[in-house]
Amino acid sequence: MSEAGDAVLERIGALAAALRAGGMDVGVGEIVTGLRALAAIDASRREDARLALRTALCTDGEQLGLFDAAFEAVFGAGVAVPPVPTDPIAVPTPPRTGVPAAEPPPAADRREPVAVPAAWSPVELEHDKDFAAYTDAERATLRAVLARLARRGPRRRSRRTVPVRRRRGHAPDLRRTVRASLRHGGEPVERHWRAPTDRPRPLVLVLDVSGSMEPYARVLLQYLQAAVAARRRVEAFAFGTRLTRITNELRGRDPDAALRRASGAVADWSGGTRIGEALGTLNREHGRRLGRGSTIVVLSDGWDRGDPERLAAEMARLRRAAHRVVWLNPLAAHPDYEPLTRGMRAALPHADHLLAGNSLASLEELAGILEEDP
Repeated sequence: MSEAGDAVLERIGALAAALRAGGMDVGVGEIVTGLRALAAIDASRREDARLALRTALCTDGEQLGLFDAAFEAVFGAGVAVPPVPTDPIAVPTPPRTGVPAAEPPPAADRREPVAVPAAWSPVELEHDKDFAAYTDAERATLRAVLARLARRGPRRRSRRTVPVRRRRGHAPDLRRTVRASLRHGGEPVERHWRAPTDRPRPLVLVLDVSGSMEPYARVLLQYLQAAVAARRRVEAFAFGTRLTRITNELRGRDPDAALRRASGAVADWSGGTRIGEALGTLNREHGRRLGRGSTIVVLSDGWDRGDPERLAAEMARLRRAAHRVVWLNPLAAHPDYEPLTRGMRAALPHADHLLAGNSLASLEELAGILEEDP
């Protein structure tokens, strides 16, 4: 065992941690199964090792993309899996199991067992981590978490009603009540009720992809793609010096292909910033598509090279047409942050909420605000 077993165990533990961060249920049993699968093949052949681990750790087809990304991040391109002992009995016990390795005490000295945490969750540790500090491997494992957050969005009261049991404030369903009375000689013995339902409120996501937002734009673009794929009535835009609609590019069942299409459609990536001009295009060219009563989310650090007066005017116009405007600024995560830039001073009076869009915690706070919409 010795060094070879320790090397493969360390790599498989890192692979399992990356898969758990992406939302897969990979525990001690799955790790042992993966080690035994490697022991049964020639692990020096990279493709055979990848297929063996994928068979042992994946339970459905939706997990294959996440596994391939995690495998590439842990083992790298062209790096073979360390050799594994062929004796299946000698497969090492994975670390962080919370099980003491000492011999059990005599029966007279035994006490009640004490619960010991079995493992840690990488997602929980990264909950408050700044997106700018993420590695490529960590960004690859965020997909499932962002998809869960993107499913939470604003809703509004619909004019349509649905049949319900009677509750306070519900209106009588006269048609169903009269129809049911025919079974009782015209007496309204069975009374029925209807109540208003709700429907998704239009959501507009406007992402700043200028040079100052480069450390955050890649992760936030993943959030935009997850929102477009998970919900109806979502519009996505990106801007630097000009506004680009990327809703159609972000659609599709393949997130990686959608992100590549969106990145290719944005011509001014990592360039300058003109927030006022971009919002002006949003108001005038896409106002009818957005409609009134939308929830607008602007993801930008507020560094603007344009005219602050125009930015203030366009934000005021946007606020009049929107139900709610939320501004996500990664710089607001600092405890001593103050909106001192010209862009933020001009835009902030017209925003309902200012959040820090720099971590999973801030995106969860955004999801909570969106769900509070009446």
